[in-house]
Amino acid sequence: MAPIRRPANRYLIIAVLVLILGAIGYWLRAVFKPLLLAALTAYLLYPLVHFLHTRFKMKRKLAANLVYFTSLAVLIALPATLIPVLADELQTIIDDLLLIVDQIEGLLARPFALFGVTFHLQALVPSFKESLTTFLTPLPQDAWRLIEATSKNALWFLVVVVGAYYFLTGWEETREWLIGLAPLEYRPVMRRLYGEIRAVWLAYLRGQLTLMALVAVTFSLLWTIIGLPGALILGLAAGLFSIIPDVGPFLATLLAVLVALLEGSTWIPWDNLWFAVLVAGLYLVLINIKNVWLRPYILGRSVHMHEGIVFIAIIAAVVTTGILGAFLVVPVLASAAVLCRYLWRRALGASPFPAAQTTQRAAARAKSKKTYRTLRRKKPS
Repeated sequence: MAPIRRPANRYLIIAVLVLILGAIGYWLRAVFKPLLLAALTAYLLYPLVHFLHTRFKMKRKLAANLVYFTSLAVLIALPATLIPVLADELQTIIDDLLLIVDQIEGLLARPFALFGVTFHLQALVPSFKESLTTFLTPLPQDAWRLIEATSKNALWFLVVVVGAYYFLTGWEETREWLIGLAPLEYRPVMRRLYGEIRAVWLAYLRGQLTLMALVAVTFSLLWTIIGLPGALILGLAAGLFSIIPDVGPFLATLLAVLVALLEGSTWIPWDNLWFAVLVAGLYLVLINIKNVWLRPYILGRSVHMHEGIVFIAIIAAVVTTGILGAFLVVPVLASAAVLCRYLWRRALGASPFPAAQTTQRAAARAKSKKTYRTLRRKKPS
């Protein structure tokens, strides 16, 4: 079959293909977010696969299966273990809240006099228990919506779980297939661009792990100092949850405040309520320091971006796209910078990979110096 030589025909075919792909993408737009979560899950698990593959000389697919199914078992076993404990703690909290409600209602039931006028506040405040019961009693249509939403979310969760498995075990073949789509003369360039973008994402992951470790150590020490029960576990939870922008710190704060409210301090002679306020205040101060200064600094240095740009990008992503966008915006911007730098240098006619050219020149100079020294040693006196 003869190749298409007229530029107008080539542009027309490219435009038609772009329109077809755009229409297919718009029709399947609902599946993009679960697939992105699956790819993100595989990305987070990939360092473990790489470690097993390089350290223990394990086959990559075997290492991927081992990491995936171990993580899946932990994902299933952890909630099954924690739910009964959390249910008991939640029941304790509900009982305490109901006791507080009884005390408030008893206080409001007592009339009090002010300047000779008697006030009955019980008539002005509705029954808290009745309001709570009305709020918690679901309507039939709400129950149906809950079942529908739960079923849909379960299906999307299945897509995430299965997609993560195929991303983790079949990425090598997928990568080679994608690179093979390019013309033969462009495949080395594609491999080089893939290597640079991969380095960006691995550096970003190292930055996230560093940030998590710092947060975990800081809060473990702080909770130990003020006598919060379970300081080490709560500190590790704070570090682990810090990988999720905004929602993660909120969950860690809620967990620490609940422990403080129920258990109090081991040595500070404060009421549990005021101790919980202290825990919330310390968490609020340190998390804001982490969000405003520490996270932009560490992630910016990991991907070679200015920390101000990192901070603004994360805030903008939280406002516009939510948690997932806030987590991905930094490596996506860094990857886009790699592509833009390559295209810009190609447009200017310069070397697209100046770092590689510099490295090759340095290697050539080192080789020439080594050859010169060898010749001088062999030269007869």
